[in-house]
Amino acid sequence: MKHRISLIAAGFVAVCLLTCFTSCQEKENLGPFAVNTGNSTIPYVIVDTHNAQIQFEPKIPATLKVYNQKELVQEAHIGIEYRGKTSYRLSNKKGFNIETIDGDVSFFDFPEEEDFRLVGHIVNLKDKYIFDHTLMYNYIGYEIARSMVRYASRCQFIELQVNNEYLGVYVFMEKLKRDNHRINIKSLNASSSNITGGYILTIDKVSVGDEGIGKPLSYFDNNWDDDARYTVSNSFRSRYNIFGTELGFAPYGPPYHMQQYLETYFLYEYPKAQDITAAQKDYIADYIDDFETALLTDDFNTDVRTYTNFIDLSSFVDYFIINELCRNVDAYRLSTYLVKDRDEKLAMGPVWDMDIGFDFGDRIPIDDWVINYNNHVSNDPWMMPFWWPRLMQDPQFKAAVKARWATLRADKLSDSKLMQLVDATAQLLKENGAVKRNYAKWDQGIGVNYDNAVNELKLFLQQRAAWMNTTIGLF
Repeated sequence: MKHRISLIAAGFVAVCLLTCFTSCQEKENLGPFAVNTGNSTIPYVIVDTHNAQIQFEPKIPATLKVYNQKELVQEAHIGIEYRGKTSYRLSNKKGFNIETIDGDVSFFDFPEEEDFRLVGHIVNLKDKYIFDHTLMYNYIGYEIARSMVRYASRCQFIELQVNNEYLGVYVFMEKLKRDNHRINIKSLNASSSNITGGYILTIDKVSVGDEGIGKPLSYFDNNWDDDARYTVSNSFRSRYNIFGTELGFAPYGPPYHMQQYLETYFLYEYPKAQDITAAQKDYIADYIDDFETALLTDDFNTDVRTYTNFIDLSSFVDYFIINELCRNVDAYRLSTYLVKDRDEKLAMGPVWDMDIGFDFGDRIPIDDWVINYNNHVSNDPWMMPFWWPRLMQDPQFKAAVKARWATLRADKLSDSKLMQLVDATAQLLKENGAVKRNYAKWDQGIGVNYDNAVNELKLFLQQRAAWMNTTIGLF
């Protein structure tokens, strides 16, 4: 009996040694990878900063390597920095801006360029919450936009490792900028004699820009004031408040002053604030003012419209449909792009930043429009501009929405197409093990049920589309 026990014990020890050897061997076989991705077909990206600390400003040199099924397929020299405003401060899973150092590069069959974004989802471990349990809000929103034949940032799911730390599922995406393959508008520089375009404006929080260079990361952890630091150099203000009446106080007040919620600022995205000339500033500010005045003064009881002389109406219709379907609560008032090409009208879009939306966008009821944000939120520093409630008073705008929605629902935005998009995306992430690896890193007691999250997203899209069907049908 003792002999048998000894043999069992010896066998147990042998098994333990074999397990340890196998485990160590597997660990050794990981090579440069922080996790074992098995046979995953999702690209694995490793960024090596060569022991340097990533900053918010400026970018630091690094090497980026792309692996497909553990084989190195691409290597590039890049600059990398943290990105985001509120998301940077709230999230433990940071986003990054990257720029290729050796000229334009094509990643994942995207058109060659130099500026890209690495965007995850917001994970706050201190307060135990995660935005977008599905990992796919931005991806789905941009795919919907492209299905409507609108440019949206091209996207590729990746798993990201920075130095030796696995950071989970990210979306590698294009930065929105003027480019023949992105926002395709005419170039406008200081010597341009034709100042009618192109321009890119944003309605958004203020980016720190060059003023952030040299500041420690601790500064950016709590620099909320910089989000609202509008100046004559970086922006111009609408003449009208969020109710469509003229403002009676001076622009460029201190951050979060008592009346800021009444204001709408337009930030210079292209040309950049440091490059745009005084004549160009005057032109684009006057153009916006002429549009806003026409929108406010047109008599919608007649057939005559003058505000449509200033805007590409179809882009406004599509922007409305995309953001309303996705219940993007930041749309129209933040992360909002407007484009004015040379000798063309003002266009809305591209869409951007949908991480607070869909079934997580419950600041707005599922049976109300996002453009009615001001009815549900009081004195937010960034409220809904008057444009959208005013447009919804126009029978002609509503008729255009109704016709476009009917066309899209019959095909691109049908329930079946929307469900196929969500299911295919979830299947890609799950079957490759990316969901499991991501939440092994980031769940940490929050309790994410991925299958439930996907089902809730699908249910939301069905219910939201059904409500839009009914409501738009009454236009």
